[in-house]
Amino acid sequence: MEGGPVTATFLGTGTSVGVPVIGCSCPVCTSNHPGNQRTRSSLHLHTPECSVLIDSGPDLRQQALREGLFEIDAILYTHCHLDHIAGFDELRAFCWHREEPLPLHAGPETMADLERMFPWAMANTSRNYVRPDPHLIDGPFTIKDLLVTPIPVIHSSVETFGFRFDFPTGHSLAYISDVKEIPRPSIALLQDLDVFVVDALRPQPHPTHMNIEESLAVITQLNPKQSFLTHLAHEIDARDAAVQLSLPEAVTLACDGLKLTFERQQPCSILYPAPS
Repeated sequence: MEGGPVTATFLGTGTSVGVPVIGCSCPVCTSNHPGNQRTRSSLHLHTPECSVLIDSGPDLRQQALREGLFEIDAILYTHCHLDHIAGFDELRAFCWHREEPLPLHAGPETMADLERMFPWAMANTSRNYVRPDPHLIDGPFTIKDLLVTPIPVIHSSVETFGFRFDFPTGHSLAYISDVKEIPRPSIALLQDLDVFVVDALRPQPHPTHMNIEESLAVITQLNPKQSFLTHLAHEIDARDAAVQLSLPEAVTLACDGLKLTFERQQPCSILYPAPS
């Protein structure tokens, strides 16, 4: 088909400590179910013209090897918490074979933190290390054939973005991995979505993340065609989540390795990873 499909791959779907949690013997952390093996949250998009990574968390090396991810054209950062930036050093593997520096798109606060934490990288011009090309987020922008709309959201006290992606296939996907509240102007940017991916940390309330009830309320408000819950803690058991959480039919737990494919004039197709 002309232009080819677009794919979205969940590299990681876990909260900041991952699942299993170190030292925890709960039924989820001791389960061998693949849906209960969650690395830190990240998403990869592949269009006919570009390969885009959202966040570079501490599990990036493991995720890239698992998915055969060897080329990146740009990185988008949601915010500056360590579970979303601590894999920055792994980006050097994506720079060795590039002629041009690697574009990094981030808000001013996150870019300032990257510059403070990795000063040797931000000023580097050698192909032997990360060669960043910083771009401050200040409105919608394009990466080749991908239209990106930043979605400002409230999460903790740090500047945080989700992103809406409008694909060349005519589909749209929004990704909001960390959020407690979506302001009204941002809600207006999330209309008519094919896929909505949103933070749903756990059933119980949390001060800086949406819980399941809050996430489902936003999904009801937006009414996307399909929704996936991500940034999941060990309070959520993938083995009986649909029953345990009373999820509507078009709402699913995301899992590491889950792949979505978008083709022109076709609904999104969902491919779950094969059991290891």
